[in-house]
Amino acid sequence: QVQLVESGGGLAQAGGSLRLSCAASGRAFSRYRIGWFRQAPGKERAFVAAINWSSSSIYYADSAKGRFTVSRDNAKNTVYLQMSVLQVEDTAVYYCAAGSGSVASIRQDDYNYWGQGTQVTVSS
Repeated sequence: QVQLVESGGGLAQAGGSLRLSCAASGRAFSRYRIGWFRQAPGKERAFVAAINWSSSSIYYADSAKGRFTVSRDNAKNTVYLQMSVLQVEDTAVYYCAAGSGSVASIRQDDYNYWGQGTQVTVSS
């Protein structure tokens, strides 16, 4: 079992930055792929970024490329999502998720454990 807790969300202005954290507890965190997903009001949950256990496999959604950076510190059982040049369209609840597997994945079905989410609101 892995428990995930997101933090770092809040209100930001367009063009600003936020760093989200995903803290994990439970065994063997360093073996899990971690994904970031988001759900905007009235929309389905969508992939944002993913990283594998060794940080050798990283994927980004097109909307995140060049603006977001995913990283992890296995010693701290934490994965980060650095978000820069925020846009109003980035407003959503952001979730981190963990799953078994050696490479990162953009598929929600490849993740077994989910956090409760953290709200990110970007104002113009």
